[in-house]
This record gives sequence, C-alpha cells and structure tokens, in this order.
Amino acid sequence: MTPKTRLLTPGPTPLPETVRLTLAMDMVHHRKPGFTALLGEIQTGLRWLFGTGQPVITLACSGTGAMTAAVGNLFAPGEQVLVVEGGKFGERWTEIASAHGLDAVVLSVPWGQAVTVEHIQKALAQHPDIKGVLVQASETSTGVLHPVRELAAFTRERDLMLVVDGISAVGISPCPMDEWGIDCLLTGSQKGLMLPPGLAFTALSARAWERVERVDPHHFYFNLRGERDKIVGASQTLFTPPINLLMGLHTCLGIFRETTLEGVFRHQWALTQMARAGARGLGLELLAKDHYTWGLTSILLPAGVDGSRLLQAAAERYGVVMAGGQDRLKGRMVRMGHMGHVDFGDVLAGLAALAGALALTGGYSGSRDYLERALAAYEGALLDGPPAQGGAQNTQE
Repeated sequence: MTPKTRLLTPGPTPLPETVRLTLAMDMVHHRKPGFTALLGEIQTGLRWLFGTGQPVITLACSGTGAMTAAVGNLFAPGEQVLVVEGGKFGERWTEIASAHGLDAVVLSVPWGQAVTVEHIQKALAQHPDIKGVLVQASETSTGVLHPVRELAAFTRERDLMLVVDGISAVGISPCPMDEWGIDCLLTGSQKGLMLPPGLAFTALSARAWERVERVDPHHFYFNLRGERDKIVGASQTLFTPPINLLMGLHTCLGIFRETTLEGVFRHQWALTQMARAGARGLGLELLAKDHYTWGLTSILLPAGVDGSRLLQAAAERYGVVMAGGQDRLKGRMVRMGHMGHVDFGDVLAGLAALAGALALTGGYSGSRDYLERALAAYEGALLDGPPAQGGAQNTQE
C-alpha cells in the first residue's frame, strides 16, 4: 500500500480540514458588503496575532513580496541599511536592498549561530549612517532563531528601523510586535498560518509609518500607504485580492482564537523538543545548538550520506516529504519542518522515515529508543510549556 504523504517541510505546510473546505467554497465578490465585513474581522484577527494596534497590510504575493514592500516603502535609494546574513534568507535581504538602490552593509554570522546586539553595535560604530536593520526572526535555511526582542530593545531607542522577516515565526513562536518594539514585522501564509502560498502580511509601527510618509513612493503595486488607507477607510484592499485565501485565513484565525496563542506556542515548542530529542537519539548532530527556531529542526548528516538520496528515500519509501540543506549545506543536512497543522504523530513518522532512509543511504544508527526519547521530550515540553516570553529568543539545551 502506498504510504500516506506527510508534508514536513518549512512551508508549504499541511492544511486543516476546515481550511480546505473553506477554500472550496463558492466565489464571492470582493467589493460587496459581505466580503468587506469579512475583511474587518480578518483585520481584527491579524492585529491580535501580530500583537499590534496598527493595521496589518495584506498583499497578494509570497513572503518575498512582503520583504520587497518593506524595503521599498521604508527606505529611499541611496540610504544605508544593515543586513544580518546568517543563512540563505538573510542573503535575500541583501539582494532585495541592492535591487532597490540601497547601500547594504552586510553583517555575516556563521551559519547555525545567532546575531547579537554587540554585533549590531560594532557595525553601527563603523557605519553611523545606517537607517535600518534587516533580520530574520527564524532563519529557516539553518534553523536559527535570532534574538529579535533584544535587537528591538536596542534599536527602538535610536533612529533605526528594525525590519523583521517573521515568515517562519508568526504563529509559531512569540513575536509580539508592539510589546517588543519591532518597527516592521512581516510573514507569509504558507507556514504557521496553515494556508497555501499566495498571501503575505506586513505591519508597521507608528514611527515606521512616519518614515513611510517621508519616503517618496516608488511602488505602484506594493504601495503600503495606499493599502493602509484602504483598510482603515473602507475595510478594503487596494487591488483585487485572492478571495478564497482570505476566506481560508478567516477560518485559520478562528482556529488560533480557539486554541489561544499560548496553546499554539506550547504545541509548537513541544514538537520542536520532540524533533530535536529524536534526532539526537539517532546519534545525529543538530546544526543550531542554541538559539534554535521553533517549527523546524536542522539535522546534519554523517559523512558519506547523500542528503538528496536520503530525502528521496524518505519520500518514496515512507511518504514523508522533508527539505534539504541550501547553498553550502546542500546534500549535507535535513530540515524537518513541524510547523502549522502538524501533530506528534507526524513528527514520529518523520523521525522513523529519517532513521529508515538513513540506513538505506549508507548511514547507521544503533538506537532502539529514539522514538521513546522523542515522545518523552514532547510530553515533558507540553507539560512544562515554553520558556517565558523574555527567554523565547534564547533557547538553550
């Protein structure tokens, strides 16, 4: 019998049944009162999810589109920004900033390690004209969780915008925008929000909106000022939205409300501890030793094991689809996603597939209790809960 397919990737993620049913509903018109009322409810839910009193802009694009919109609306060509490059998606910030004519100062961090406030201070001492810091909350190419709360405490006391890619953090780990003092927080639909790709979201602080007002707009489509005015004035979008995705989002936000953010974070934290314990139980090394992200576990492979072949074996033999390493880590690492609509049974299946595929591709593990270790870690983390919000960015084992 063909095994059930389990999607354990860092996006797209599995969809709850209620969301799939919502996506299949009849089409409605996006300029009629019923849909406008729906958008109003969505806006309320998004502000709650982001932890902000500011409007949350909805864009029809991938998360990269939201990154592009943030750069193009917050900074004028020629201005200098500091980009934290600790993985593939940090490099994407540099590419976007350079494409918009910004002077991108690169702060390189070894893959698998987190940036520190001291790193930022040293860069600013050398480049005092920097106007903003661009960073990932969760760098999914490495599995690192950058200390966003500490960075925000530093930047909010200065004329310095903190722009955070929360594509793999919002709805997965704590990132309360207003409480922490983040100037721009963005995310995409296909990860913690449990939707297909195609929607992105951006929220700006009050002082970030002041900066947007001073920057001459050079976007027709990614016009955050125009989108904000439409949301606030008419509970509408500036352009035609992906209607079915927004209807699905409404359902997802209802799931979050019912579960509570505390419940969501407790679940995601427990799955993270489960995956890490299971991988260690197999005798495998984890790339991110501390400051590790929730919802993704980056697992290094032994020498001589081809990661591409292992992933193929896991998918074909066990029905478990995982992701590999990127760039310099291609073929050397497995990235097991466990964000969004994933439960402990899915992660157990993923660990079993990892062990089986490892044996099929030349690796070896003598462990006989890695699943028991994983389940014990899950139950313990579910009982104890995640670290206090202040420690959410400094998780260590």
